[in-house]
Amino acid sequence: MTRLRTLALPVAAMIVVVVVSNILVQYPLNDWLTWGALTYPAAFFVTDLTNRTHGPVAARRIVRWGFVFAVAISAALSAPRIAFASGAAFLAAQLLDVTVFNRLRRRSWWQAPLASSVLGSAIDTAMFFSIAFAGSGLPWTTWAMGDFAVKIGMALLMLAPYGGIVRSRFARA
Repeated sequence: MTRLRTLALPVAAMIVVVVVSNILVQYPLNDWLTWGALTYPAAFFVTDLTNRTHGPVAARRIVRWGFVFAVAISAALSAPRIAFASGAAFLAAQLLDVTVFNRLRRRSWWQAPLASSVLGSAIDTAMFFSIAFAGSGLPWTTWAMGDFAVKIGMALLMLAPYGGIVRSRFARA
């Protein structure tokens, strides 16, 4: 059983990623992208590393603690609709990520993090943007498309550091 103290760094990372992303999503770069698209994919990275190194129980614990603290902080620092949308999308997407990752964990090192991040990103994007911005008059559908494209790109880019961290960690073990 992984102790909470062992998970303090991933929990803190998750909280920072979600809170910063919830603030940045309110600032568009253009009609296709918000600043939050550049930071949120790190949440999948944190979840997948935790799942690989400590297992799915610990990864779910990270998701739950990240959810509680990040939503509470986001409610104070961003619009309530953003905080609610973020919480709902985060919980659904991250729990899906943990489940998919765990089912694929015995395959080639890159398949579990890539597949789980892509599926989790699809759910997160659809839920977040429709809850946060539908009916607002803002170009949320194009933001969602741009956001999803960035999440896929980031999932691919993060395979290199993920592979390096996992190989170095398991080489020491």
